Amino acid sequence: MYDMGTRKRALALVAEGRSLNSVSRETGISRYAIRSWGTRIEAGPHAGNPCPRCQEVPSSPQAPAAYAYLLGLYLGDGCISPHRRGVYFLRVVLDRAWPGIIDACEEAMRAVRPSNSVFRVGRQGCVAVTSSSKHWPCLFPQHGPGKKHERRIALEPWQQDIVDAHPWEFIRGLIHSDGCRTTNWTTRLVDGERRRYEYPRYFFTNLSRDIVQLFTDTLDRIGVEWTPANARNISVARRASVALLDEHVGPKH
Repeated sequence: MYDMGTRKRALALVAEGRSLNSVSRETGISRYAIRSWGTRIEAGPHAGNPCPRCQEVPSSPQAPAAYAYLLGLYLGDGCISPHRRGVYFLRVVLDRAWPGIIDACEEAMRAVRPSNSVFRVGRQGCVAVTSSSKHWPCLFPQHGPGKKHERRIALEPWQQDIVDAHPWEFIRGLIHSDGCRTTNWTTRLVDGERRRYEYPRYFFTNLSRDIVQLFTDTLDRIGVEWTPANARNISVARRASVALLDEHVGPKH
């Protein structure tokens, strides 16, 4: 019986692109065991939760608020890649500077697919929060060949229903992946004297026009005013709108 740390280390090596044979030789663990952990890392006789999209009557994922947040993270910094025996790895690559976002991403993955393994793969300057499941493409049908900004990205009706019900979680995921809160400054004449004036501002940047459109459409629904800084960069600078983002999103942490 291998402990959880050993299992996670073996899967981390596989997630880096290593073959089962090389990981087996390095760790002394059988290929069969490593392969089985890619489907389910926890020991136990009970089966994992069924995929809600693969049922005779498809339903929405459990923990819809967590799903809306994870969807935003995936569209910004995530990818899905196939592995062996129909297993897929969902990876969201996040900056080490924001450990709170890394924790929140892992929590969301566990909430959406609680029966599947979630682990972290450290890289220089970043962490890839990774989970294995046969059903990630079912849950994120935006998965496909090529880069996201080079193909059409649109939400399925059931995904749009979740975003409409949890718009702030979706916006939070997008900003945590491809956005930031900054302090801008300008100068004003006050009583004949030019003085420096600082104000907070949010930015969201993505190469995909479709993803930018999803971001701005959702902002419109929740009453946040925005302006295009350029074709791929959205700015939120009006005081009331910044206050809303501060209340529901806040600075990265």
